[in-house]
Amino acid sequence: MRPVPLVAVAHGSRDPRSARAVEELFGRVRRLRPGLDVRVAYLDHVAPDPGAAIGALAARGAGEVVVLPALLTAAYHSKVDLPAVLGAVHGAYPWLRVRYGGTLGPHPLLEDAVLRRLADAGVRAAPDTALVLASAGSSDPGANAVIERAAARLAARGPWLRVRAAYASAAAPSPGEAVAALRAGGAPRVAVAGYLLAPGFFADRVSAQSLAAGADAVSPALGAAPELARLVLHRYDEALRGAAEREVPTARR
Repeated sequence: MRPVPLVAVAHGSRDPRSARAVEELFGRVRRLRPGLDVRVAYLDHVAPDPGAAIGALAARGAGEVVVLPALLTAAYHSKVDLPAVLGAVHGAYPWLRVRYGGTLGPHPLLEDAVLRRLADAGVRAAPDTALVLASAGSSDPGANAVIERAAARLAARGPWLRVRAAYASAAAPSPGEAVAALRAGGAPRVAVAGYLLAPGFFADRVSAQSLAAGADAVSPALGAAPELARLVLHRYDEALRGAAEREVPTARR
């Protein structure tokens, strides 16, 4: 039997670097799991949208699909936007079984990817180096709390001087504010890790603010880090093992 197809849904961006990074990540996923039909869709700015990607599979006779939000935290897009799309899919293809996977984060593999990207930027944990973990930020306090907990886990893995969470939008402190506070507190070196899936508007904002505030280094977006590809497949397998509440019948619209 052929594996159940995977439709990964990313946020989407006007910046073409973002889609290239997402496609590179899912190209790595395909190489890790040959034979798995992996489709990528976007909530905004880039085609195809999730409904079109799922509809194409249904038109080819798929009876089941795993839909995976390629997002680092659970917030509005995974809780409202995507379930609304899947509600419309259910109406159009009532025979199609849709398993709704969890967001990529939180997970230790994401923290491993953060450390990989810091190493790519020439940064390793050291007692004289403070770290800012910078995410896009959200109006959802639960999503921001995920970043706080990830920062605490990175601090425990150490040895960092200090680790602080920061947010490029919708919450405080901003990356620039976090860097400035650490400098004012006497940190000899400050590095900034982008807790971001792909380059684009938020990654550029994190970098610009952080460097202007005196950061010594800013790591790139996570992109096609091997840990992320493994995490995608972990979430896919998790969805197939599937608790009933992760399926998407009418109750999740």
